[in-house]
Amino acid sequence: MRRALAAATATTTLALVLAACGGDDASSGSKKSDAPAPDEVSGSLTFWDTSDATNEAPAFKQLVADFEKEYPNVDVTLQSVPFGEAQNKFKTAAEAEQGAPDILRAEVAWVPEFASLGYLYALDGTTVLEDADDYFETPLSSNEFDGKTYGVPQVTDSLALLYNKELFDQAGITEPPTTWAEVETAAQALKKNGVDGIYLNPAGYFLLPFMYGEGGDLVDSEAEEIVVGSDANVAGVSEAVKLIDSGAAPKPPANDAYAAMMTSFTEGKVGMIINGPWEVNNIRNAAPFGGVENLGISAVPGGSAAAGAPVGGHNYVVYSGMDEEKADAALAFVSFMNSAESQAFLAEELGLLPTRKSAYEIDTVADNPIVSAFKPVVDAAVARPWIPEGGQFFAGLDKMAVETMVQGKDPKAALAAVAKTYKAEVVPDYTLAN
Repeated sequence: MRRALAAATATTTLALVLAACGGDDASSGSKKSDAPAPDEVSGSLTFWDTSDATNEAPAFKQLVADFEKEYPNVDVTLQSVPFGEAQNKFKTAAEAEQGAPDILRAEVAWVPEFASLGYLYALDGTTVLEDADDYFETPLSSNEFDGKTYGVPQVTDSLALLYNKELFDQAGITEPPTTWAEVETAAQALKKNGVDGIYLNPAGYFLLPFMYGEGGDLVDSEAEEIVVGSDANVAGVSEAVKLIDSGAAPKPPANDAYAAMMTSFTEGKVGMIINGPWEVNNIRNAAPFGGVENLGISAVPGGSAAAGAPVGGHNYVVYSGMDEEKADAALAFVSFMNSAESQAFLAEELGLLPTRKSAYEIDTVADNPIVSAFKPVVDAAVARPWIPEGGQFFAGLDKMAVETMVQGKDPKAALAAVAKTYKAEVVPDYTLAN
């Protein structure tokens, strides 16, 4: 029987479905369900993979093929869904009760939103969470809403300063910059050798290190207050604009700036960018760059208050409208795809950071220089507010980033407009900070 959960019944867990099939009663979340043997599990699943179709998806496709070998009676249809489209596409399909996948690779901020709408199964008490202590606390917390857990963290990440070691050596730069002032100095040294200093992507997520660096944030979820228009954020965005105005960073285009940034970096035309581990495979495969050994990785530079970048990543979640007879297959699939061994495989292939503690004990992870370089970056990352509206913050921020970094709009006015948008459309019950 197929059913989609309404918001009123969103707290029903997949564990209860399994209990009806002879598993342990896990409604309290205190007992574990025994997983059936692979040859006892059958069914057809649809999986939406939101990883980059060129750089990352082949590795996920390999994991799916390995799962089907171990579970010969389960057929998985893998659909590559562009990340920028997946959030709204999933909501539309779930609302219509037609076309949603059984399993989704969701961005961390989407999970509280989807859970609040009743679109996800709570996984408490299932085999998927029986080793929850093996997950790092912050990535796991992004799956929690209203006292229940609606997913498991597939990968964690953050933004770092990526730099071209060879270009640094040619410019006489011996250490990566640790402040935005040092970034400007390093950029001027790079420019003397005919390359750009740092390329800044005009998008809200990529401006967060500048805001955090001045002590800013988007909202105060405990006080239920909108703080995006704060003086701290104005100072942070102004710092990014200053790098462009000074020539330390080239003026980015309004469209396709991310692609332009990565092309410039992989072709050795710019010395520094702010980006995450998801681009490591792209950089590795770009012949002009000179191999991943030419990639320098350090924490994002700091502002006057601190240095910090946002916690990012993706989680595996199960659609609440999934056919109930698929429960065993869905749990087996998520458990396989998110095992320590699978996470280690993705770390080796793509440079992605595992969310399981035990994965770091596997030699291919422990000896991976990319993972080792990014691990302290993620450990120091700033947790975002895990509220249902969290995934809706960036439309306004993206517009503001283009307005200030490309079109020359005053940061204070642009951020004030974002605050008004948050109040009107995103968190209307929050108050506007003075």
